[in-house]
Order: sequence, then structure tokens, then C-alpha cells
Amino acid sequence: MNINTKSLVSITEANQNFSKVARLVDENGSAVILKNNVPRYLIVEFSQAETEQLASDEDVKEISKRLIEKNKSAYEALAALRRRAQFH
Repeated sequence: MNINTKSLVSITEANQNFSKVARLVDENGSAVILKNNVPRYLIVEFSQAETEQLASDEDVKEISKRLIEKNKSAYEALAALRRRAQFH
């Protein structure tokens, strides 16, 4: 992940001046809060977080479809075995 150095804020500064953090998010799309000089928290606009979540959900669906298609014959064989076991 690339971090814009203009969006870095210490946790102390964020605590004392949260409006600065909000302004950085508005201007740069995100702000990174440092704790002990290490990136610890990422602040983004709510709409961006929603977009990221939707993309993540779509990725899961695509991966699921691909796995189902790839293993379709194995799933069908297991289903057939289960049907036979139920009738015997």
C-alpha cells in the first residue's frame, strides 16, 4: 500500500486536532494515524469504505463461482454418493 506522506498524523495530534485529520481525508482521500511512528490506523471517507466492501464482496462471489466451476465434477460425485447412501 502506498502512503501519501502528507496524510500522516501522529496519534497525539489526531487526538488533539481531529478536524485536521478530517480535512486531510477530504483533501487526500485518507489519513494515516501513526502510533509510535508506525502506521496504525487508516481513516477513509465512509463512501470509500462502502465501495471497498462491495468490491471485496464481489471478489468473494467471483472466487466462489470459479471454485464451484473448477470442482463441479467432484461436487456432483459427492452428491451422487450422498443420494446412494440415503437410499440404502
